[in-house]
Amino acid sequence: MAIKESELVLAPNGSLYHIHLTGETLADNVLLVGDPGRVDMFKSIFESVEYESYNRELHALTGRYHGTRFTALSTGMGCDNIDIVATELDAAANFDLSTRTPLPDHRALNLVRIGTSGSLQQDIDCGSLVAARYAIGLDGLLNYYQHGSEGFEPEMEEAFAKHIGLDGRLAAPYCVRGSERLLEAVADGMHTGITVTAPGFYGPQGRHIRLAPSIENLNEKLAQFSWNGTPVTNLEMETSAIYGFAQALGHQALTVCLIIANRPAGTFLNDYHAAMKQTIATIIERLARQ
Repeated sequence: MAIKESELVLAPNGSLYHIHLTGETLADNVLLVGDPGRVDMFKSIFESVEYESYNRELHALTGRYHGTRFTALSTGMGCDNIDIVATELDAAANFDLSTRTPLPDHRALNLVRIGTSGSLQQDIDCGSLVAARYAIGLDGLLNYYQHGSEGFEPEMEEAFAKHIGLDGRLAAPYCVRGSERLLEAVADGMHTGITVTAPGFYGPQGRHIRLAPSIENLNEKLAQFSWNGTPVTNLEMETSAIYGFAQALGHQALTVCLIIANRPAGTFLNDYHAAMKQTIATIIERLARQ
């Protein structure tokens, strides 16, 4: 049965309404970045470009590197945007958009977020790279969806909620595993750990400007949590939703973050563009080899 036009919304050219991609213009390897301007970095790395689109904060670029096809796509900031991006990427891969009906064979995507983040550990300096073995979501987004248990960690969720002492008014946390295959392919020489995803940049990440956060010493509590010997390493705003959708929809996902702030030390890397371009080049090279 076809999904209604109001539910699976398309642009006038027949592509997905927000991301402006179709199954034909989407590669199996999808590189997710927050900043739409960052997608331009891929133009000097790809050996050829076959497709490009812009819509609001969503900038898509599909091209090839050493014969491997990639799509770079900006997401903007926050898990609310990931709700749109991940859902539409899956629809592009697994629906006939002309009929709004599912394709008979599932197409799995590799979703690799290349982002920036703040370290919660004193010894993970600005300029370091962190690959997320697990993600913990404080955003609550996946709580709005029915999904199986595969890839989700209910015991970890319970231990984390008890450790933090979350107020009942806040969203229940969810914990998700990243792709072991992508971690093995990409993360050599990087720090690995648990990435915590917050629903905002200031109070939800323990920053106090005028309004004080409702959870005292949040970052210190996060930094003290570990699961099976894996510590919380960093704090950002998108990974848990990417991992949650990937596990629920049958895709592979990994986040690699360039650390631009060390929260315990209070340091910040203002000019990180050269380091980010090198990070992108490294990840593309490693993905092309797998």
